Amino acid sequence: MDQLDRYREIVRRLIEEYASYKPAYGDIRTEAVVDREHDHYEVIQVGWNGGQRVHGSVIHIDIRDGKVWIEYNGTDARLAEELAAAGIPRKDIVLGFQPAELRPLTSYGVG
Repeated sequence: MDQLDRYREIVRRLIEEYASYKPAYGDIRTEAVVDREHDHYEVIQVGWNGGQRVHGSVIHIDIRDGKVWIEYNGTDARLAEELAAAGIPRKDIVLGFQPAELRPLTSYGVG
């Protein structure tokens, strides 16, 4: 398995794990979006919490130019640490939700 396929598999497993968790409130579905063709991966929630509509991304990860970009993390989880522990080198994990000028201050890739 080449590096890109290994990264895809690690990200897919992480996304599917988080998509398996059901919120403790409301009538909300949690879904995994796994698009290997475009290297786009998300956990989204859809449903209702009382009279309030819920629809949005909880986790958004893309793979671009051989790097794993965490675009959004709406959880308390330390996704970058989980990806590193699963075997993705820190230099290949980019905290896309951080401004570019702050990324060199992290222990992760800059893009």
